Amino acid sequence: MSDLKFNPRTVLLLLMILVITGFRLLVTFNSDALQFANFSSIGAVALFGGAYFKDNVKAFAFPLLSLLISDIVLYTTIYSQYVDMLLMQELYTYLAIALMVLAGKALLKKVTVANLLLSTLVIVFIHWIVSDFGSWYHNPLFTQDLSGYLLCLAKAIPFEIRFLEGTLIYGAILFGAFEILKAKYPVLKLQAQRV
Repeated sequence: MSDLKFNPRTVLLLLMILVITGFRLLVTFNSDALQFANFSSIGAVALFGGAYFKDNVKAFAFPLLSLLISDIVLYTTIYSQYVDMLLMQELYTYLAIALMVLAGKALLKKVTVANLLLSTLVIVFIHWIVSDFGSWYHNPLFTQDLSGYLLCLAKAIPFEIRFLEGTLIYGAILFGAFEILKAKYPVLKLQAQRV
């Protein structure tokens, strides 16, 4: 016999992550390829994973896997022309997502609107500083010094504003929906077991 138990909370959290990540694909496929660049659900997914999964493996794995799966779909289809340019940058993006999950774990021990807004600002800053390091590093468009990095950060501001907008909108959907479901169905509340 297996000791594997059905945990409705974990299943629902994973399902919500997959559905909201699907919106990343839906928005991107239904617009010009770069029109909604960075208007993404990934920031919200990182916060969500950090806030609701107490098990560190699940907290980090589910958001990173959702990013990986959606990246594979995008980079083999509409972003295929950018793959060579993006591969090195993506390492820093994945590092940023892991740090964003960590921020969610630290800042969202109690999910409130104020904590969610604060953590959203923190993760957008993390995304900006870390992922744009990948855009700057060894990029011939920027000098490889502090002024080149600062120029890269300045050019990224419109993309980070879209990232903030996406994180706020998708975060409101994810966190709002789960909090409503948790209030309605007590089985979704965190019990003594780790989820």
